[in-house]
Amino acid sequence: MKQHTEKKKRSFFDRMLDSIEYAGNKLPDPIVLFFILCGITLLTSFIASLFHVSAIHPVTGEKVVVNNLLDSEGLVEILTKMVTNFSAFPPLGMVLVMMIGIGLAEQSGFFATLMKRAVMTTPKKVIIPTIILIAIVGNAAGDAGPVVLPPLAASVLMAFGYHPLVGLVVAYASTLGAFAANLIIGMSDTLVAGFTEPAAQTVNPEYTANPAMNYYFIAVSTIVLLFVSLWVTHKFTIPRFGTYTGDIEKMESITPEENRGLKWAGISALVFLIVILALIIPENGILRNPETGSIIDGSPFITGIVPLLTIFFFIPGLFYGIGSKSIKTSKDFGDMVGKAMSTMGPYIVLVFAAAQLLAFFASSNLGPIIAIKGANFLNNIGFTGVPLIVLFIIFVASVNLLIGSASAKWAILAPIFVPMFMYLDYHPAFTQAIYRVGDSITNPITPMLPYLVLLLSFAKKFDNKIGLGTLISALFPYTLFFGIFWIILVVIWYLLGIPVGPEGPIHL
Repeated sequence: MKQHTEKKKRSFFDRMLDSIEYAGNKLPDPIVLFFILCGITLLTSFIASLFHVSAIHPVTGEKVVVNNLLDSEGLVEILTKMVTNFSAFPPLGMVLVMMIGIGLAEQSGFFATLMKRAVMTTPKKVIIPTIILIAIVGNAAGDAGPVVLPPLAASVLMAFGYHPLVGLVVAYASTLGAFAANLIIGMSDTLVAGFTEPAAQTVNPEYTANPAMNYYFIAVSTIVLLFVSLWVTHKFTIPRFGTYTGDIEKMESITPEENRGLKWAGISALVFLIVILALIIPENGILRNPETGSIIDGSPFITGIVPLLTIFFFIPGLFYGIGSKSIKTSKDFGDMVGKAMSTMGPYIVLVFAAAQLLAFFASSNLGPIIAIKGANFLNNIGFTGVPLIVLFIIFVASVNLLIGSASAKWAILAPIFVPMFMYLDYHPAFTQAIYRVGDSITNPITPMLPYLVLLLSFAKKFDNKIGLGTLISALFPYTLFFGIFWIILVVIWYLLGIPVGPEGPIHL
């Protein structure tokens, strides 16, 4: 009888979350999923070739026919190009290079200490917006955002008289729900651009993507979502948790060594920025476009943004480590960089499978044909513009509940939707921008991200009876209102025709 009573108490929302978690757990690992998709693509190319599936290219007027990848020529091409498909895949080099700088800054403790200093030195009246801003910008710090900031925010807000669960929820929701928003270019910008480029090249082989091509949009999104998160926190989160009656923990202070490390890191970062400005500001600066003098269009500054960002993170990370004595010897340095790169093992295997999948799509012509037919269908029913954009964002947000990895999703979706939207006259940078909105808004509530379980363990320190359903119900308002206001921002942006970033117009 007791079990029956407990079962009846489960709400519709709890059951829905259980269904999402069950369905997501039934999906194979993303790496395995990609190999399965590779096999499906090969088989589909064989079947489609039997039925002579084709489409008319809307630009050239040529007939695009499916190529059978399981015939003798196809099999030879698969074997001879497998290595180059992988080694020449754009995301691989960009992300691994970027990880050198970000990984050192994370492993040396620079990111964690910087976040701690920021929240500890902030007055009470601005502490919550400061935590939100740090959470959003902290996306560039990789795992340091959703792992380090929530418990830190809980301790800080508890000291200011708030319930610690408020700090956990607002930091977690702002870090992951606003994942595509930021004031600086980070790893996620580099990663998604790497998948967008080869997808767009199936339509325009000359197309090149740069990690900054969404910057205008993500910078404005940061400000908008800051106010949305602040409103949700005061409207829902703080009243929901009420007054905390438990023991108030004392937050650990920053050590003299960590202070010295931050000082050294700040000086080194300032020197680097001065050098970069000296190479940009003069009219004959070497980081400007040598022909037009532009800082943005076709300039070495934009085309070299990945190594510049790597150095930007690497230098303060290194000097922090030396100053704080977390790096005492060259072995410490080597261990930190090696440990950071070792976490990329699954990503490298994922890229190998994704590179083959994209190559199969391109060689078989399945990708272009699906994109052409999809674009024609949407045109014929008049489903373009705002309705198309909104539906695409909702679709991606729904997929995100089952596949948490942003790179895994975009590697699957980009080869279809980037060309499809290009045939509808949308620039790849804009398609990427709206994908990133959908990829972000359901992050706080998806059980597919490993951080959610970690957040629950943090929450149980303050309330040992709290469950996953209670935690997600507190996170849900952020997902809901981030989605509403971010979609409104996208629609306004689209209607005004503002570029989403450097070399990132709305239309082709």
